[in-house]
Amino acid sequence: MNRKKMTSSRRHHLKRRFEVLYCLLRLLFVCWCRQSLVLSIAFGLMDVEAKQLVANKEAHMNEHCPVLDLPGSTQELQELCKKLNQQIDQVDEERYDLESKVAKSNKEIEDLKIKVVDLQGKFKKPALKKVRMSADAMLQALLGSKHKVSMDLRANLKQVKKEVKEESAEQVGDWRKNIEDKAGMDGRKKMFESEA
Repeated sequence: MNRKKMTSSRRHHLKRRFEVLYCLLRLLFVCWCRQSLVLSIAFGLMDVEAKQLVANKEAHMNEHCPVLDLPGSTQELQELCKKLNQQIDQVDEERYDLESKVAKSNKEIEDLKIKVVDLQGKFKKPALKKVRMSADAMLQALLGSKHKVSMDLRANLKQVKKEVKEESAEQVGDWRKNIEDKAGMDGRKKMFESEA
């Protein structure tokens, strides 16, 4: 661009923009320097920590696991094996004791949680699933093999026998006559009297 064609406001605008970009670049450079300094310090601390971890591991191994010197004779080897087995048994007993303590503590924690929920009064009922089950299957599930009574409700109902009325041939004979006899109030009265 020619300087003659650029207006003073445009020149001022570009100058301000250049100054802002220059400040940003300086800020980024300072941040990068600080960040690289912080990263170098962090890498140094990580190296020191890794070396410390290795030293701690070696010290622990030397303290708890002494160097194994294998004897030359079989008798000494057998004694060493017995000694190692006793140590293994001791460690297993300690592990078992600790596991039982942890299980007991977990059970106590669960009981206390239940008590807290009960005291708060906010007991949530679990969502129950719909199960299709007959009465016999339900009793068998509840009582197990003791269940011998069948819950067939229809079999336990009282059975009522229907009496078959045998009508004589005279009564059945002519249906028109029966209808005429039953017609009117006198006929209905006779019908109720004959049934009773």
